[in-house]
Amino acid sequence: MISISQCCRLARRMIGVALILATANLGALPAAQADQPAKQIFGAAKLPAVLPASPIGFYSKGCLAGGQAIAAEGPTWQAMRLSRNRRWGHPDLVALVERLSREAAANDGWPGLLVGDISQPRGGPMLSGHASHQVGLDADVWLTPMPGRTLSATEREDLSATSMLKADTLYVDDKKWTAAHARLLMRAASYPEVERIFIHPGIKKKLCDSWTGDRSAMGKIRPYYGHHSHFHIRIKCPAGASNCRSQSPPPQATGCDKSLAWWFTDEPWAPAKPKKKDDKPAPKKREMQMSELPSACAVVASAPGPASEAQVTFGSADPIGSIARVNAASSAAAVSAFAPMPMPGRIPVPAPRPED
Repeated sequence: MISISQCCRLARRMIGVALILATANLGALPAAQADQPAKQIFGAAKLPAVLPASPIGFYSKGCLAGGQAIAAEGPTWQAMRLSRNRRWGHPDLVALVERLSREAAANDGWPGLLVGDISQPRGGPMLSGHASHQVGLDADVWLTPMPGRTLSATEREDLSATSMLKADTLYVDDKKWTAAHARLLMRAASYPEVERIFIHPGIKKKLCDSWTGDRSAMGKIRPYYGHHSHFHIRIKCPAGASNCRSQSPPPQATGCDKSLAWWFTDEPWAPAKPKKKDDKPAPKKREMQMSELPSACAVVASAPGPASEAQVTFGSADPIGSIARVNAASSAAAVSAFAPMPMPGRIPVPAPRPED
């Protein structure tokens, strides 16, 4: 009789093989599904794919296998906009967000994080909002400190994050900005697994002008449009994530130079030039189709899900092991040393796309 640990190991291996086969089979989508907007398929998923945790593709073109949810609240964080169902991420990212919440509360005078969007349960393009956040390695954190009580579900939907800028300017409002904001951002950037922190150029300038501590991680803090009421954490592809496409690392310099000064010229904010009468209208932006995503995303989209969210909330579950244990218990009487080991639930591998 096989042991539970043997069954769990086999479960992971067999699901991993399914992902490898899907990646190799570039036509592995039925034509009807391949021609669907990917956001419709991934936006409809309520729970993650029970597969080994794996970011697949690029931050703005991919999906997430084995996503886990950050709990709706913990001692030093609360998740916002729960109705969006976007608090799913790769376990490494969820662990980092929870770690940041604890360490900022203990050391930086920041009482706790209000966590915004991470990813959908299976990642992928979203029905609205972000272009990135597709592979479970991006997370938004509000620049509003967590209050000293648990927010109600209604408050989490209606409460607005606080902009750090003076009205109608690119500059930080010193009445809103605190040293704790700076410490929180610099701590987030200091973690080795963090690739980038996206923040408004005015906030980057404030850090450049006022931060007197270690500046070695300053270059990870990248100015970008928006991001004046929250910051965006992006981590690197985890070790061994062969289906994850990395982003080029940011420059080694602090970024407190002419590249930042550019944001305070007219050029980044200038409206698009009006088209000439004889110009052809711009083509309508095309929605990303399932066939354009990495082929392993077909497996993720159709893989079995867990019985409940509780099974796949970070820190409280081993989804692959749970499935293996159920299969081992139900199949134990028929298993011998020479019999095939049980599969960890159904692993759907889509049929090849028909030739035209």
